Amino acid sequence: MSKRLVNILVPLISIILGLIIGAIVMAVSGFNPIDGYIALWNGIFMDTYTMGETVRQITPYVFSGLAVAFAFRTGLFNIGVEGQLIMGWLAAAWVGQAFDLPAIIHLPLALLAAALAGALWAFIPGLLKAKLQVHEVIVTIMLNYTALHVANALIEVIADGGERTERIHETASLRSQFFESITDYSRLHWGFLLALIAVVIMWFILEKTTLGYELKSVGFNKNASQYAGMNVNKNIILAMVISGAFAGLGGAMEALGTFENMSKLHAMTGIGFDGIAVALLGANQPFGVLLGAILFGSLKNGGLNMPSEAGVPTEIVSIVIALIIFFVASGYIIRVALERFGKKRKEEK
Repeated sequence: MSKRLVNILVPLISIILGLIIGAIVMAVSGFNPIDGYIALWNGIFMDTYTMGETVRQITPYVFSGLAVAFAFRTGLFNIGVEGQLIMGWLAAAWVGQAFDLPAIIHLPLALLAAALAGALWAFIPGLLKAKLQVHEVIVTIMLNYTALHVANALIEVIADGGERTERIHETASLRSQFFESITDYSRLHWGFLLALIAVVIMWFILEKTTLGYELKSVGFNKNASQYAGMNVNKNIILAMVISGAFAGLGGAMEALGTFENMSKLHAMTGIGFDGIAVALLGANQPFGVLLGAILFGSLKNGGLNMPSEAGVPTEIVSIVIALIIFFVASGYIIRVALERFGKKRKEEK
């Protein structure tokens, strides 16, 4: 069995096992798994509105998954995507409401502000890692909570003591009357096209540029890279900054597309943390991340329909997602089983 086929089968088998055991959990809990999965399906594909909302839900997961995957591919573990996304959300919301500019300037400026805010928040752990060898996991986890409280404090300042920022100007919005008309006024916006472009950009950087080669090389072996003349510290910082920029753009999708403002957050959004699972499911490959985001976004949005249609609590969806992650993380076992199956078939021939 070829390595490429095994790499494709491992996540597919993980998804199937997760759904099967999720059905068992539903049955043991007294719910009908068939009705539950039908409700899940309807929550994703029932009509144009639900399909539009599903694609809208997928969009920020693509960016958070790319942020985590980019760091992984360059030897870093960016647990701070959540905080970087929050800062990007705030920056985009502020630029969107504070300035009144032509759309051709305003929208790109708001997106750029989000990317820069996420990049700046990721620069801190990158700098500490490069200069002081402080582990990025510890710093990024702490910065998630810092971002949450800093954002809430700044929202209060921007909103003059209110709970949310003003709605962004139409010139900064990603919303589309065309998408609203074909999806029965869902919140689908142009951000999904930006997500597809981001997937291609990550692939191009890592696979087709000298920069990408250096970033991956430093991630694989710092000493060998330094011996080859690469600037290790610069590449560590740059890897975190690019990862943070992807995360910040994920926040922009919420600020400029889904909500068109930012309210005070009483807890983490979860999008950044789910990005870890999306990257894991996509094997840290850009196009794999896209597929992982499609799965997660679909499960999250479809799961909202399960309580009303089948009486199944949304927590069941979280269990299914957790099971899928578990089996992906246990991919080595599935991989060994597939390889043994392939060898057995060769011997029989």
